[in-house]
Amino acid sequence: MKEIISLQDIKHFDSRSEQFQPLEWYKSMLESGSISYNENSDTWNAFKYDAVKTVLSDYEHFSSEGDRTTISVKFSEDDKQMNSKVNFLKMDPPHNRKGRSLLASAFTPRSLENWKPRINQIAENLITQIEKGKTEDIVAALANPMPAMVMSDLLGIPKPDVIKFKKWVDILFLPYDKSKKDVIDNQKNQAIKEFFTYLQPVIIEKRQQLQDDIISDLIRAEVDGERLTDFEIIEMTMAILGAGVETTSHMISTSFYALLYDDNELFSELKAHPEYIDRTVEEMLRYRFHMSRRDRTVKKDNNILGVDLKKGDVVVAWMSAANMDEEMFEEPFQLNIHRKNNKKHLTFGNGPHFCLGAPLARLELKLILENLVKRFSKIEPIESFELEPNLTDSATGQTLTSLPLKLS
Repeated sequence: MKEIISLQDIKHFDSRSEQFQPLEWYKSMLESGSISYNENSDTWNAFKYDAVKTVLSDYEHFSSEGDRTTISVKFSEDDKQMNSKVNFLKMDPPHNRKGRSLLASAFTPRSLENWKPRINQIAENLITQIEKGKTEDIVAALANPMPAMVMSDLLGIPKPDVIKFKKWVDILFLPYDKSKKDVIDNQKNQAIKEFFTYLQPVIIEKRQQLQDDIISDLIRAEVDGERLTDFEIIEMTMAILGAGVETTSHMISTSFYALLYDDNELFSELKAHPEYIDRTVEEMLRYRFHMSRRDRTVKKDNNILGVDLKKGDVVVAWMSAANMDEEMFEEPFQLNIHRKNNKKHLTFGNGPHFCLGAPLARLELKLILENLVKRFSKIEPIESFELEPNLTDSATGQTLTSLPLKLS
């Protein structure tokens, strides 16, 4: 089991709102240089774009295989028992190739194109249920159910069980808290047991009759003559489900926050120019995904980032801070969908562990915005809304529990 590095040891935020929008911290860190040492957490932290990109991509010097991590998500009761084909996110090339190739077989461009009508139907159905002119909590109405419904559908899970899956994901993504470590570990282990108990008979049934879904694709997948066992498919499904639900829910809810509070003219602009939606998706990912980070362990002494790093040191690469680097993005602390290079953001990572689910996340937000501007002409905030009490801890930092608004 890896030692968890607490975010609170790296940076203590005075409020949930400050952590939800840590732009002042990023600004000060970016001004201080490419990388800095944090004594409380015993970590080096990279903020500048080039430094972050180097840490993520240069696996000869920065390894995914260290003993410490900032990621508290759990997909097995004992991480040491996870098969290498499933645990490839914690491995360097070439050892991660087999697992990544097996998973990639379920996320091909062909699959994405085939999924598009199914995902669009889910978005359309949810948005149709939003009543014009009435106050609606967009988190409950859309941001939370949409990714859970999409992933359950694509995995081939019966619709009535979507709520179970969302509950398990919420538990698996509970953030690290020193004061509640044992309690949270027990909750996660129980969720893992329930998930395994539920999914194993589903996989056995699908082996008898393959269908058009991700679990069936994982059953079919073969690399170097090897296939995934039932146990491996369950673990990989858990990882897919977790990554595809929690982070995507956060992306959707914060995008609505941006439409309400970052640029209240943007919705009207998209209504008049729906062709701007693709660039809007990229700018939301750059500007509104604020706590994206990855940790790497130094494999050998080096000075690549301008400081003397020693073998075994941990470097945390802050992708969200890199997205605010003015040397890469002009006026980075402004939301601007017309930014020419906004697709260069590092929200999904870079290098050998670039997120395989990135095209799916992009597609979900794109289809939501397309259906939204078709049905509605105006979006309005609710005057009584206060940010602080409507935030909660999550693997993505602070995420919205509720966001009331009116669409008309």
